[in-house]
Amino acid sequence: MSQLAEDIYSDPDFYNGVEEKVDEIIESALKPITVSVDLEGNYPKEVLKSLGESGAFKQHLSSIRKDEFCDMGEAIKLMSKVSHECLSTGFSVWCQDACAWYIEVGSNEYLKEKMLPKIASGEILAGTGMSNTMKAYADIEDLRLSGKKVDGGYIVNGSLPWVSNLGEDHMFGTLFAIDGDKDKPVMALVDCSSKGFELRLSAHFVALEGTRTFACIFNDVFIPDEMIIDHDGKGFMKKARFGMIMLQAGMAAGNIQACIDICKENEGRFGHVNSYLDDRPEELQEELDDLLDACIALAEDPYDTSDDHFKDVLQLRLTAGELTLRASQSAMLHAGASGYLIKAKAQRKLRESYFVAIVTPAIKHLRKQLAEMN
Repeated sequence: MSQLAEDIYSDPDFYNGVEEKVDEIIESALKPITVSVDLEGNYPKEVLKSLGESGAFKQHLSSIRKDEFCDMGEAIKLMSKVSHECLSTGFSVWCQDACAWYIEVGSNEYLKEKMLPKIASGEILAGTGMSNTMKAYADIEDLRLSGKKVDGGYIVNGSLPWVSNLGEDHMFGTLFAIDGDKDKPVMALVDCSSKGFELRLSAHFVALEGTRTFACIFNDVFIPDEMIIDHDGKGFMKKARFGMIMLQAGMAAGNIQACIDICKENEGRFGHVNSYLDDRPEELQEELDDLLDACIALAEDPYDTSDDHFKDVLQLRLTAGELTLRASQSAMLHAGASGYLIKAKAQRKLRESYFVAIVTPAIKHLRKQLAEMN
């Protein structure tokens, strides 16, 4: 364990005041750069490091907390706070939380002991390359990575189009198929400095540009056995899927609350005419509160691998995506022309909301899965 991790975990007050620390980081370090993150693609690396040191990335990790308690609800709440200000940063928090979750529910004790504390503390920043995996097992596209077993590990080839929260000193979790066989998957932690691995900037986005999103090229990349999160990829997916999707509720909740706040801020000047709009702030707030109540209730049992439990989280995630779109459109209409300015919060939240709706699992993906499960 690193000195940073040891210092953090030995602090008896580490789990106290995390929310206050996160609020302070948002106010002092994130707010001044939010517009540059959005418009210039400024990656908020130091903010993410500070959030890791505050304890924001470990609330859902019972093996790190040492109290056998997985507070996924708190992890979602902290992500929501960040996303309320900046969804680019909130999404990077999700990437970090998700990668840590993969190691948490995986079978590799070495990674839990050596790598998980560093990711949980923000010493190592990490991403998640599971979009292709989730689409492949929903029969939307083919698996893009194929591995071959060799002495001491695997040789992996293929490419992933978009993976976020990456850099040469970052890591990310992803799944590959043995000899291209979808029924024989393996889950791995990939080091972006590995020989044969390339990060390629292949696109620019209308929002979320500050998330360090790259195409990942695997050209005979060797992944040692010690970096295999779980050799049983199918079993791993069943354990990981709930938390991976559930945590995304933090992004949605933060965006929705920000949009409600924009509506309220414009009541003083435009309340007399905004009253004719649909999706008024008090209505949206009631729906968000109900969504959060359902979210916290579901999050109390993150290790339930049953299909019924998973169906509930898919439905919650769908409801969150749909409410995000309604809230952001309402915020834009409530703000009017002032929300249409290039640095206006309303139009930024509108663009961000579409990311919540299309990031894997997208609304169409969720509806497909739910229809098949029903």
